[in-house]
Amino acid sequence: MFIKLTLRISILLISLFLLFLLAVVITDYKPDGTIRLEVNSNKEKIVKLDNAMSITTFNIGFGGLDKNQDFFMDGGKLSRSYSKEKTYENIEGVSDYLKNKNSDFLFVQEIDEKATRTYYIDERQRINEKLDKYSNTYAYNYKVLWVPVPVRKPHGYVRAGLSSFSKYDISKATRYQLPGKESFERQLFLLDRCFIESRLSIDGSDKEFVLINAHLSAYDKGGVIRKQQLSYLKQHIQNEYDKGNYVLVGGDWNHKIGNTNFKSKVENKWMQDIPSDFKPDTFKWAIDNLTPTVRSLDSPYKEGNNFIETIDGFLVSDNIEVLDVKGENLGFEYSDHNPVTMEFKLK
Repeated sequence: MFIKLTLRISILLISLFLLFLLAVVITDYKPDGTIRLEVNSNKEKIVKLDNAMSITTFNIGFGGLDKNQDFFMDGGKLSRSYSKEKTYENIEGVSDYLKNKNSDFLFVQEIDEKATRTYYIDERQRINEKLDKYSNTYAYNYKVLWVPVPVRKPHGYVRAGLSSFSKYDISKATRYQLPGKESFERQLFLLDRCFIESRLSIDGSDKEFVLINAHLSAYDKGGVIRKQQLSYLKQHIQNEYDKGNYVLVGGDWNHKIGNTNFKSKVENKWMQDIPSDFKPDTFKWAIDNLTPTVRSLDSPYKEGNNFIETIDGFLVSDNIEVLDVKGENLGFEYSDHNPVTMEFKLK
């Protein structure tokens, strides 16, 4: 009797697991290589040559990776924001910061539209409402029916992406799928990395201003997938430059991009330097080497204890003059990242 009961329970559990796996496979997000994106509340202002402009990039850690949090994929234990109230607080904090910064353009990564990890708060809507002076464009890069780990408190359902905001008219916005996939069973539960390209007309010129908001892979063993993504991105921006366009790339590179020398007690195993041959000769980095933009999530943040590095910043073509670039050390109050702002003009 006991053996039969055990067998029935085993069959039931296996059947439920197979049904779950089938549901995840059926609902797996498989975006096209390019997807035309809607520009909401588009503006009329046109970019002009030799006018000073500004841009801020900020990975907001899905509103759940504030200074008191750790994260299971980076050696910690937690998989979700501490509470619904804390998530609201984090989103209000980053939204207020971006609104007060008042940059002409904003690149924001890791915005949850609906997710278990952030108590199904529509962060996208809340941020858009706060940043009502901007147009907004959103691209999904994470749509999973259920992430079943950690077992005791799973990451759960996720629908999230990245947004670009602009005070200037955007003639076209496109989501570009980045290459590189993990093994089939892992990729079912991981992000589908992409970048948002926004194309803007320039007053009195037949060339375009091309803005690229990118969020590259992390945690891939040996950085194999990141290499594929960088190769694709390099070719893409070189093609745009060869057309005579002005090209600005920013976001979360998930590589060390600065010439930094930060001290920490923790070694980060997934961090890699950006390859020296990635940057086209006609492009230059715009980075603040003195301000860390990311911290490790093996434990809550305490100055001197966590690994810190600069992985957020900008890459611009040589027809763009960089006037200033500065990271702002917020002490990782609302996110595991700090924002970076660049002032520039088109030559």
